[in-house]
Amino acid sequence: MDLRRGLPPKPPSTNTGILRHRKPPTITTTSNNNNDRSSSSSSSHVIDQYHHRRRPPSPLPKASDALPLPLYLTNGIFFTLFFCVAYFLLHRWRDKIRSSTPLHVVTLSELAAIVSLIASFIYLLGFFGIDFVQSFIATSRVDEDDEEDDVTFTLEDVHNPKPKPKPKPKPRTIIDHHPLINEKDEEIVKSVVSGSISSYSLESKLGGDCRRAASIRREALERKTGRSLLGLPLEGFDYDSILGQCCEMPIGYVQIPVGIAGPLLLNGGEYMVPMATTEGCLVASTNRGCKAIYASGGATAILLKDGMTRAPVVRFGTAARAAHLKFFLEDPINFDTLSIVFNKSSSFARLQSIRCSIAGKNLYIRFTCSTGDAMGMNMVSKGVQNILDFLQINFPDMDVIGISGNFCSDKKPAAVNWIEGRGKSVVCESVITEEVVKKVLKTTVPALVELNMLKNLTGSALAGSLGGFNAHAANIVSAVFIATGQDPAQNIESSHCITMMEAVNGGKDLHVSVTMPSIEVGTVGGGTQLASQSACLNLLGVKGASKGSPAGSNARLLATIVAGSVLAGELSLMSAISSGELVKSHMKYNRSNRDMTAIA
Repeated sequence: MDLRRGLPPKPPSTNTGILRHRKPPTITTTSNNNNDRSSSSSSSHVIDQYHHRRRPPSPLPKASDALPLPLYLTNGIFFTLFFCVAYFLLHRWRDKIRSSTPLHVVTLSELAAIVSLIASFIYLLGFFGIDFVQSFIATSRVDEDDEEDDVTFTLEDVHNPKPKPKPKPKPRTIIDHHPLINEKDEEIVKSVVSGSISSYSLESKLGGDCRRAASIRREALERKTGRSLLGLPLEGFDYDSILGQCCEMPIGYVQIPVGIAGPLLLNGGEYMVPMATTEGCLVASTNRGCKAIYASGGATAILLKDGMTRAPVVRFGTAARAAHLKFFLEDPINFDTLSIVFNKSSSFARLQSIRCSIAGKNLYIRFTCSTGDAMGMNMVSKGVQNILDFLQINFPDMDVIGISGNFCSDKKPAAVNWIEGRGKSVVCESVITEEVVKKVLKTTVPALVELNMLKNLTGSALAGSLGGFNAHAANIVSAVFIATGQDPAQNIESSHCITMMEAVNGGKDLHVSVTMPSIEVGTVGGGTQLASQSACLNLLGVKGASKGSPAGSNARLLATIVAGSVLAGELSLMSAISSGELVKSHMKYNRSNRDMTAIA
């Protein structure tokens, strides 16, 4: 039965402009005839409620409704916002023009300012009578009201109102950056967290599955510390290649960008030099130096010395006994015997010299040997251990305090390395023509000569620098070291360098040289076996051991390339300083405008 027939007449609408097409709710029933009367009464009550609840049409929203604030506050906010962000953007535009920064490169604050400018501009359009905002909001509001009024009621719903269902919470998207942990690995993770399994023993307990061990160790570390390792990659690395050689207890690997400088024209050969660095301008500057060297006919590098050192410290009961051993070791008659003992440690190790220094009852013995294509620290240490075992037969009162007594001296700035050298000692030179100095380096020969004297020589002397008579040799050395798998800590002594500049050929051209007495590099062993570092060595043509050439040729060539790269870097940086372009170039290439926290 249609109960709408018994309804009272619909009152006339006071606003037919908007609501004239709306229909009253449709009511259906499932009750029997005996309950018609009560049903009719209930339905009338429902419809009365419907008409009572129908809201009168509200006036069209205006732009001033954008914020739930009084009109004067809303106007003040948007007017202030518009002029502030406009001033900010004009100020930033002027700064970018001055610093030669591309206008399309925007920071997060600049992006927010642009959005704010657009929003405030749209508000001002609406405020001054343009109906874009009002018409857009009004259309959406009318559509919503029409949808709300198309309702169908039933008497069953009236008598037995159903409770409104609780809104289902939106599922949260969880980005799982952890590796998939199965039940078996989950138990191991819990054991590592509780301490029942040592983290360092995972590789052995998992049968040498290094990738799985790294994943479990990483998960356990995150749970123990409560810190996320998101951003530190785990996949894409051969963990088997570092087991027992490069790194213990791995949980991932760090990515460092690698750039290319070159070609470096050195001793008649051209080399593209890989540089792993996070310092902007470094690769570009070194590349400019390579360009200047290339345009001037190239550079020449000479290897002066090649020998790795190790210096144990031993103690005697008296200084006289220590002196007795010193005389024995430095006697040329005994050198051949000691060489045979030392050289048994490796087919490449060859003892070159022994130098001793006494401090009271203590004797420091500095052994120097060639090590082939290896950097040679392990090789020379094994040879020294053979010598110590041999000496204790003839000097039973000798007490070996340590295999290293810091007279080597490894990974520390030391005068002994600066004076006598350690590893490869190299000098590299080039003559840069006047034309190249002006066109490529944007400076003059007299300016470079004067700056080098006052900065690299006088300034470093005033600072009490030890082996630091250069502009930034460590920058280039460390970048090449990381790219080619060298020991980054040995950048300390490897960066010992003195840079010399003088005018030649009647004062027109520039003679520039770098002398580096302790470049410690190798092309086999250590990090050189890793895939990325091996690829960089291959790019230079020095991958692995020398084949068909004297032992150690690859390592010696790598040392000369390092020296040539330092020469290029010194030349470019000194030119930038002398011409006043250093700050400008770093503002352009060495400043990040990106919000890295947002990216992470």
